[in-house]
Amino acid sequence: MALRRPAGLLVAPLVAVLLGSVPTIPAPLAEPVPRPWPAGGPSSAEAIEALSIVTPVPGTLGTDPSRAAIGRRLFTDTRLSRGGDRACITCHDITTNGASAAARDLATDGTPVPRNTPTVFNAALSFRLGWAGDILSLRDQDEKALTEPEFLGGSWPRILAVIRADPALAGPFRAAYGREVDREAVIDAISQFERSLLTPDSRFDRWLRGDAHAITESERAGYDLFRGIGCAACHQGVNVGANLFEKVGIFVAIPNKSGEVLRVPSLRNVAVTAPYFDDGSVATLPEAVRMMARAQLGREMTPAQVAAIVAFLGTLTGSYDGRPLTAPEAPAAPGEGRRP
Repeated sequence: MALRRPAGLLVAPLVAVLLGSVPTIPAPLAEPVPRPWPAGGPSSAEAIEALSIVTPVPGTLGTDPSRAAIGRRLFTDTRLSRGGDRACITCHDITTNGASAAARDLATDGTPVPRNTPTVFNAALSFRLGWAGDILSLRDQDEKALTEPEFLGGSWPRILAVIRADPALAGPFRAAYGREVDREAVIDAISQFERSLLTPDSRFDRWLRGDAHAITESERAGYDLFRGIGCAACHQGVNVGANLFEKVGIFVAIPNKSGEVLRVPSLRNVAVTAPYFDDGSVATLPEAVRMMARAQLGREMTPAQVAAIVAFLGTLTGSYDGRPLTAPEAPAAPGEGRRP
C-alpha cells in the first residue's frame, strides 16, 4: 500500500515496471465502487481466480515441536540481553499483534530504532525480512536480534553461559539436539518457534475455502476494488505482500522516502498493526490506504472507496493460539518507543 515461490520469477518483471518512468499527477478514481462478488461463496471459476491472487495461511510449516518449545522460552527470556531487561517479546508482543503500538521501539541505549517494528506473525512466509529486505532468513534475523545493540545487544559467551547454567534449558537442548547447547542450536530453536507463529483462519481465508458467510458483501466489494485498481499487483500471495520489492513514491513523492526501494510489507493482520509505514508515521489504516493509492497507484480515492478497501483488509486478521490477533495498547506518549 512472503509466499515461498522463486522470488526472481515475480520480482524481476515487477521491479522493472515499478522503477520505470511514470507520470507524477494522480488520476481520479472513477465511481462507483466495483461490483460485489455474487451472493454466497465464490463459484469455482471465482475461487480459482481468487486463489491465484491470495492463498490461505497454512496451519503449520512443519516445525519440530520440541525445538520450537525451547525457542518459545528463549523468545521471552530477558537474561539473553545485554542489560537483562528485554527479550524478543519486548517489541514483538505475541499476546497481541506480534509487534508493538510504538512508531519506533527503543534500542538498548534508549534511542529510537531506525524503523518501525514489523510483526513477527507470518514472518516465516516472507521471502526476505526487514523493511529493506536485506535480511535473507529468519536465522539471520535471529542472530541480529540477539546480538546487535539495536535489539537485545547480547553476546554469545553470555547467552550460552546463561543457557548452560539453567537445567530447565540445558536439559531440553541436549534432548532436542543431541549435544550441548551451542550458537547454531540457539538460533535454530528461536527460528523453529518463529516458524510456528502463523495466523490462519482469517475470515478472508475461510471465504477462500468456501465459507459463503465469512465476509460481507461490502468486504467483497472492497476486495474487488483492491484487485481492480492494482493493489494486488504488489500485495498478493499467501502473505498478501512481502514477496517483492517496490520503489517508494512512484506517482507522488513521499517526504524523505521517494526513490527508496523497500520490501513490500505483508497486509496480513494489517488492521491491528498500526502505526504504518517503515517510520510508523501514519496512525490509521484509512490514511495509509489513501496515501498508498495516491503515491503508488496514482489514484485519488473517495472516502467510500477507502472505506471499502479498509473493510476488506479487516478480513485478513487471523488467529494465534485459538484467538484473533488484537492491537496492543498505545505507548504512553506520542512517538515514544516501547520500553522493556
